[in-house]
Amino acid sequence: MASASTAAAPGARQCATHRLTGSVGRAVEFRFEQVEKRYGSNVILDSLTLRFPSASVSAILGESGAGKSTLLRLLLGLEWPDRGEILIDGVALQPAQRLAVRRRIGYVIQEGGLFPHLTVLGNLALLPRHLGWSAARIRERALELTALMQLSPALLTRFPGELSGGQRQRVAVIRALMSDPPALLLDEPLGALDPLARDELQARLAALFRALSKTVLIVTHDLAEAAVLADRLLLLHAGRILQDGPPQQWLLQPASEFVQRFVAAQRGGLADALSRATPA
Repeated sequence: MASASTAAAPGARQCATHRLTGSVGRAVEFRFEQVEKRYGSNVILDSLTLRFPSASVSAILGESGAGKSTLLRLLLGLEWPDRGEILIDGVALQPAQRLAVRRRIGYVIQEGGLFPHLTVLGNLALLPRHLGWSAARIRERALELTALMQLSPALLTRFPGELSGGQRQRVAVIRALMSDPPALLLDEPLGALDPLARDELQARLAALFRALSKTVLIVTHDLAEAAVLADRLLLLHAGRILQDGPPQQWLLQPASEFVQRFVAAQRGGLADALSRATPA
């Protein structure tokens, strides 16, 4: 049987690239087909086959070094698989597309990654300006998203060092959404925040994901946080997915002893998150 990459004609690949790199707003589907990634003799991802449907919100959990961030970096083209394929809307990602794809996927890293010498508006304008947006359009979009993230527009003239940790992280999310990308990847987005700021931003992000209908992938080590933000939780261990399902399944039907131990270590937080997520 022909693989997805060989079965797709060049014209189809070009069309799929345009769907991701040229369109805005519409969610996309990601697929990993037998993806393997190694660092020397260390297998990070072992023949991984996964599908992330369009407009889904998924959280990837695991121990440090499990390959969670590598999975996101592969989607962005920051790294390349040693074997297998990554498909976007059914068509294999090609090396020549990496930069264009990267510009069309929102990406949020821990602590935000804001440039300290630029104002908030200056940080938000980086990609839109590169895409040829006018100053008026950039400001209009920035005001729209600051309202959505419940930030004062007065913060647009401040520098990152003048903001709280929670404010900086909200700005990082806004920056990732400025060009209205079809997908949003978040790598430990709340890890550096204090508990109160973290709890508040979890609630805001959960509401944001429901409102935007984008394909969202979140990397976190916090099971309770994953249950608040995502409908689907995946546990990555030794290069393979050990558990894949809704939060309740993790509590009621753990797939292995390792999953049981992982849940037990955070059981109180997961139970609390599920009780908060369940309507009275």
